[in-house]
Parts: sequence; C-alpha cells; structure tokens
Amino acid sequence: MTSLNPPLPSLNRQFVAHFGEMGSRWGINRTVGQIYALIFLSPRPLNADEIAEALEFSRSNVSMGLKELQAWRLVKLSHRPGDRREYFEAPQDVWEIFRLLAEERRRREIEPTLSMLRMALLEEPASEQERHAQARMREMHDLIDRLMTWFDDMQRLAPETALQLMGMGTAVTRVLELKDRLTGKGTVGGKGA
Repeated sequence: MTSLNPPLPSLNRQFVAHFGEMGSRWGINRTVGQIYALIFLSPRPLNADEIAEALEFSRSNVSMGLKELQAWRLVKLSHRPGDRREYFEAPQDVWEIFRLLAEERRRREIEPTLSMLRMALLEEPASEQERHAQARMREMHDLIDRLMTWFDDMQRLAPETALQLMGMGTAVTRVLELKDRLTGKGTVGGKGA
C-alpha cells in the first residue's frame, strides 16, 4: 500500500499526542483530540483517508471524530474540483478557535446549569436547610451570570483589543489592589491581612 502522507515529524507527533491526552480533560475523547491537532497543524486541508493513515486510526473512527468536530464547529468542510472526497481544515485564527470552543462549552455546560439554578431560585424553600441551599445556589448563579456577562463583553471586542486587555492583567490587578488598600475594601475587617 502506498502512503498518502510522509510520516509526521516528531514535533507534530508530540503535539498530536498531547492533544489526545488533553481531550479527555476537555470533555472530548482522545481520538477526536488527535484528529483536531493533526488538522490544526496541517498547512492544507486533509481528507479522512489522509487523517486515518497519518494517525493510524480506522476510517470509521476518523469519520465519527470529524462529525464531532463539525458539531463543535472546529473544522470547516471543503471540496476540490473533480474530487468527491471531503477535505477538512481548522480556522486559521486561533482567537476564532478559542471563541468557538468557549461558545460551545457555554451552550453545552453553562447554560443548562444556569437554567437549573434559575428554576431552583424560583422555588419556595420549605425548610431552613432549603433556604441555606438556595442562598448558596444564588451565590453560584450570580457569579456565573456575571462571568457570562463579562464573556459576552469580551466576545464583542476585536481580537487585537482583547489580547491587549489580557496583556494588561497584572497592571489592572495592581491598580485594584491599591484601590482596595486605600479604601479598606477587600481586607478582613477593613484592615490589611
């Protein structure tokens, strides 16, 4: 059998292996993580046969992995004139990839949690234990809601502006700490810790 691709360079193999291991921590399986890493590093779109050969996966595993990546909107499908095969590529902009991942995680994990918390907060507590539980749930709801508002604000920023804002992290932290020291806020009993 003739090889469709040259063997993966060592650096590429390391990245692909790492993404496979990290995949399970991010809620995707190892195979999907490796497929994505391969596509992400590729200088050109790849078809399923090329992916299967490069990673030594079965064609059916590659097909299932590609379907999952499409559901997450992390790969784009394209065709070549005169070729019936489908080709896959990752978005070129890493900020766009991060944004897509964050949006999907929000839709799949955070929105259902917020929805459950909202419903729980509408319930009339029947005991002191339920009142305590509801107060804790309100704290969680308010924090998640505030984070999602912040996330929405960040999503509206141009990538360059968001990166610049991230780079200001340490400086902003120092200014806020100074403000807290001057106002006595953020300390236990209004005194330095």
